[in-house]
Amino acid sequence: MFVHVETRRRRHVQWATVLLVVVCVISFVGLALMPAPERTSMWLEWGTVPANIFDPKAPLLPQLHDPSLLRLFTALFIHLAWLHLLGNLLFLVIFGLPAERALGSFRFLLLFVVGGMVANLVGALSLVGVRSPIIGCSGAVSAVLGTYIALFPRARLGLVLPLGFYLEFVRVPAFLLIGIWILLQLLFSYVGPSYGAVVWWTHIAGFLFGLVFALFSRDAIARRLRG
Repeated sequence: MFVHVETRRRRHVQWATVLLVVVCVISFVGLALMPAPERTSMWLEWGTVPANIFDPKAPLLPQLHDPSLLRLFTALFIHLAWLHLLGNLLFLVIFGLPAERALGSFRFLLLFVVGGMVANLVGALSLVGVRSPIIGCSGAVSAVLGTYIALFPRARLGLVLPLGFYLEFVRVPAFLLIGIWILLQLLFSYVGPSYGAVVWWTHIAGFLFGLVFALFSRDAIARRLRG
């Protein structure tokens, strides 16, 4: 799959998407090289474990100042398996590069980090008391997808389908593939052996955050494209 983006007079170096991919891969490899008990401890220590962040019997607002909320950020760069990592990074690259080109690298990085943290926060609030960690950048990627569909609502993606010994090239609306991705994320949340009951609200919250982020960034994007 690929995304066609119109060329512009001024070219800007796009580094945020590449940086995020590199950090996620390095983090995954580092954890994979650890012994299994240490790796599990790292997941629990730096992942977003709702039971370790929020006390359902205490007032919510004071808890939002707890330094343990840093785990909403660190959880973005922890992945359980190669399939988990590659699925997220594939969609991050496909949709992130054109979104970064429109937003600019710093604003795109802000979208990924803040969108991912908000998504993890909503996921943790929806699972208060659960001791399974919310890990991975699915919520952040959902935010990128939400912004992409808001910026390029009529975009069509080229898709190569294997049909026996032949490859068929078709063009499909971007929102159709995004919809399929969301449905797959919901499916994994319910039936995936490694995901269990965790995080479908995280994906929805990230996607909605991306839509809102794009709407509030319209003026800045227009100025950037004119420049």
